[in-house]
Amino acid sequence: MAADKRASVHWEGAGKTGKGEISTETGALKAAPYGFASRFGDDTRGTNPEEIVGAAHAACLTMALAFALEAEGLTAKSIDTKAAVRLGQDGTGFKINRIQLELEASIPGIDDARFQQIAAAAKAGCPLSKALTGVPEVTLKATLLS
Repeated sequence: MAADKRASVHWEGAGKTGKGEISTETGALKAAPYGFASRFGDDTRGTNPEEIVGAAHAACLTMALAFALEAEGLTAKSIDTKAAVRLGQDGTGFKINRIQLELEASIPGIDDARFQQIAAAAKAGCPLSKALTGVPEVTLKATLLS
């Protein structure tokens, strides 16, 4: 099964003073504003590529874990995942140099050791983790809630 998912961006103006809009084919993002201030400053009204990558990675990991648990005959009551994506200086440009994933899950019938194994395998196997192999540091803190 293969699926192409689409997104588009419209930009007007220079790099620092210009403004853009990000849209997705599903409409989940529809002309979401972004620009220099929402990426590097304190403008919280707009979005930025790094938080979108973080949301995508957290969503991918969460779904991968749900499928991995299902393969083990287990079902999570809940899984909550957060991602922190750091954009750092790279010479005269920038690069994503760290992604920290934090996952909390309530799963009946599993011990912590097995949970950690399944969570680590889900992180390694999720398509976004595979796509982001160029990021030098990607960590996962997985907590099993009782």
